[in-house]
Amino acid sequence: MINSKKRFIIEFLSFFVYFLFFASAPSFSKQVVPFGFCPKYNPRIMIQLYQPFINYLNETTPYQFEIRLSRVYEETVDKLGRGEITIASCGPVPYIKGREKYKVRPILRAVSKDGKPYYHGIIVVRQDSPIQKLTDLKSRSFAFGQEWSTAGHILPEYHLARANVHLKDLKNYSFLRHHDSVVQGVLKGQFDAGAVKDVVAYQYQSKGLRFIHISDPIPTVPIVVRTDAPKAMVESVKTALLQLNPKNLTHQKKMAQWDEEFKYGFTEASDSDYDSIRKILKVVEKESTVKGTTSE
Repeated sequence: MINSKKRFIIEFLSFFVYFLFFASAPSFSKQVVPFGFCPKYNPRIMIQLYQPFINYLNETTPYQFEIRLSRVYEETVDKLGRGEITIASCGPVPYIKGREKYKVRPILRAVSKDGKPYYHGIIVVRQDSPIQKLTDLKSRSFAFGQEWSTAGHILPEYHLARANVHLKDLKNYSFLRHHDSVVQGVLKGQFDAGAVKDVVAYQYQSKGLRFIHISDPIPTVPIVVRTDAPKAMVESVKTALLQLNPKNLTHQKKMAQWDEEFKYGFTEASDSDYDSIRKILKVVEKESTVKGTTSE
């Protein structure tokens, strides 16, 4: 059986041809800038959704950006901290974790379809499941996302605890690497319930998912840079992305193939935008420390 590390390598190499034929042609006169992404989806989907975004930056800035993928969220944050990359896109929790350890800052955050810079975490079950509410999850199996995933782990664990359902009360639970793996696990009956971000939940809703909990609004995914990142590069990225208008037909066409989280534009971001998630993260970490919980 192929282990997860080998599977990651195989998936990544199998789509190397994508770069050769579909990525924007390299401009060797431009400075190359690695752009890191936390692995929300499997490598094939990550390339499919984010290479068009990178192509746009290459067309509208004097830089040649290149995608850098990692196996886990923490790896992307550490690469940013070590200076292997100077810019990255990760969720609120990875950003907060990175800020605690390294000198990083958010420069932009995505805007959702409703025009607001917020999204939601959703706990899902199969359409035919008898589970109706969070308290019904006691003695049931649960699929979380990665341990540093905001909507996939931190928020659902927080809300489960508020409903007096703790990890020890679950029949079993697993931390899966990608959001699409969580929904597939639920749909296939491998787990009774799972937690994902809203764009993924809605994508699979018609395929047999039902929602039993939707979180309060969460600040959207930030684009993060090292504090010593070249000012000219940072400003060029901000200018290119802030000028996008989802109501503009030309811009709509340009963003049509981007990830759902990115195709409605961007707004300025600041560290304080993520204070609400900091508070939730502290509660979850404190409870996990007290209960001695570990991932499986």
